[in-house]
Amino acid sequence: MIRFTQVSLMRGVKPLLEQVDVTLNPGDKIGLIGANGAGKSSLFAMMRGELHPDQGNIDFPAKWRVAYVAQETPPLERAALDYAIDGDVHLRKLQAELARLEAEPESTDNGIAIGEIYSALADADAYTVQSRGEQLLLGLGFTLDQMQQPVASFSGGWRMRLNLAQALMCPSDLLLLDEPTNHLDLDAIIWLEDWLKRYTGTLLIISHDRDFLDEIVNVIVHIDERKLKRYSGNYSAFERQRAAQMALAAGALEKQQRKRAHLESFIERFKAKASKARQAQSRMKALAKMEELAPLRAAAEFSFEFREPLNAPNPLLVMEDVNAGYRSENEKTGEIAEKTIVRGINFSLQIGQRIGLLGVNGAGKSTLIKTIAGELAPLTGESTTGKGLNIGYFAQHQVEMLRHDESPLWHLMKIAPTTREQELRNFLGGFNFPGTMVTEKIAPFSGGEKARLALALIVWQRPNLLLLDEPTNHLDLETREALTEALAQFEGTLVVVSHDRHLLRATTDQFIIVADGKLQPFDGDLDDYKDWLFQTKLGKGTDVLPAAGKEHQTAFPVQSPVAPPRAAEAPAVNSKEQKRKEAEERQRLSALRKPLEQKIRRLDEQIAKRTAQKAEVDAQLGEESIYDAANKAKLKQLLADQAFFSKDLGELEEQWLALNEQLEALA
Repeated sequence: MIRFTQVSLMRGVKPLLEQVDVTLNPGDKIGLIGANGAGKSSLFAMMRGELHPDQGNIDFPAKWRVAYVAQETPPLERAALDYAIDGDVHLRKLQAELARLEAEPESTDNGIAIGEIYSALADADAYTVQSRGEQLLLGLGFTLDQMQQPVASFSGGWRMRLNLAQALMCPSDLLLLDEPTNHLDLDAIIWLEDWLKRYTGTLLIISHDRDFLDEIVNVIVHIDERKLKRYSGNYSAFERQRAAQMALAAGALEKQQRKRAHLESFIERFKAKASKARQAQSRMKALAKMEELAPLRAAAEFSFEFREPLNAPNPLLVMEDVNAGYRSENEKTGEIAEKTIVRGINFSLQIGQRIGLLGVNGAGKSTLIKTIAGELAPLTGESTTGKGLNIGYFAQHQVEMLRHDESPLWHLMKIAPTTREQELRNFLGGFNFPGTMVTEKIAPFSGGEKARLALALIVWQRPNLLLLDEPTNHLDLETREALTEALAQFEGTLVVVSHDRHLLRATTDQFIIVADGKLQPFDGDLDDYKDWLFQTKLGKGTDVLPAAGKEHQTAFPVQSPVAPPRAAEAPAVNSKEQKRKEAEERQRLSALRKPLEQKIRRLDEQIAKRTAQKAEVDAQLGEESIYDAANKAKLKQLLADQAFFSKDLGELEEQWLALNEQLEALA
């Protein structure tokens, strides 16, 4: 087991841990969470022996083999596959020793030693290592051709995948993974989840992806107030336990009380409509399910919201027979070459659509987003934008596009040159850039702080179309939750690419898949996408776990890119056929329910907004002074506003009731 006994750690003058006691059991899969700067990476460094506690001890069996992901990747000419296999250091030592012995003159002793090496190589699964390495790299998104390319030819993100592959190749008793999903797409993350669930050693993992943690871990260790606290269960179980503790604080209940008041207003509004009482009860139950998480979210240090778009053209954008891709010029001949990534796009964006883009790495998701954003011109076809279209675009490498020698205030002043400085300072303060931080150079800022700034710049511009390409990279759990909440309330149109499934589930109501060079609708949710991946892309039967504690493991087979899911062939056994039909029916109903639930949630927000506006008008009409002759024009305007808000509220409520009737019919 792993035992922390009275462990204290300082970094400079900052105490990270103070007299920590915690015990972790062999075989546990542990998620290590905590705010940025709380000491998660420092704790990993202590586990690796790179740091030593100022006081206390960290004990685990000396014979345990520890594997972890290297943070640096040298620009080697070594093939990617060979580099990944290098992670099995013991195997490489055996191979080197065999080569040395075979180069020596033959002798009896030499022959015995060679025989012993061959036996050790068999124990280390040397004869399957090539296949295991290939399957592992396929799982992480590499093609067979890429495996033979030199390490130096890959970008930083792909080199980190190679380092992850080395860690997974290494036979280990303790595996330390620090943000392993940061450079992976959704398909690779699903594959990695499956691999880690089958890993039989002790796993300690730092991640800001709540769905990833929920799938893998059975213990959460939370760094809070310089202590380590152990929680049984996955991340959702931790949230429930943590929420129960925080419910004791009155401040944590404020958000829950607001939601309760919102619920009560619905019940009151529909009390007189006897035929609608059932819908009100249904809505009350739905909101009750959210209560246990409210205290935890209320305690979050950071939250923000997107401002209401100034206008809403409809449609926002129409693409007809568009081929999306890249143009490049030959330096010698001057000829223009075109590379088509996605072809035959016929696509339009309407007001209020909320689309999640799915597809394997390299399928063309980012290319499509760039073409919609206007950063890439269509190779063929026509793209027409609505008058007044205002795009907010967050690219994968948005953080790198910031001026690191300038301040947050400078960046905001560049897009709002006529706005008072104090207003800009107040706005940035809402994004956790207080005091002198708004005028400091952003170079030393963390990745999360730079990502927050990039989001702030987009929010200021009040877009009616948000295009987000992996917006959660660098964001911690708290900021991801704040972004998810803000996107759920965004009143414009949203198109998002993300490997964060929690964000996708909470903010989108339809999926489109980029596959085989085409854009196609995906009829299902993320659970369907995962099931389909395992049926079509994640083939069974290949062992890719290292020799220690290995067991049957799934891996990618070599086959064509993703295509939309098709119904499975009917099994021969009738009972299996019945179960399959029942599962398909559940999936069909789930796919029908989710967009309804999303629309109902957005109607809730619109009704709350209109109710507040009407209440403000009613209050002004309740003042005697408004009926003075001098206020005749204002009175006329208030009466018009009251009529408009009342009419709009009635229409919104009817929509809400109609959607709930559809939802109940499905149930």
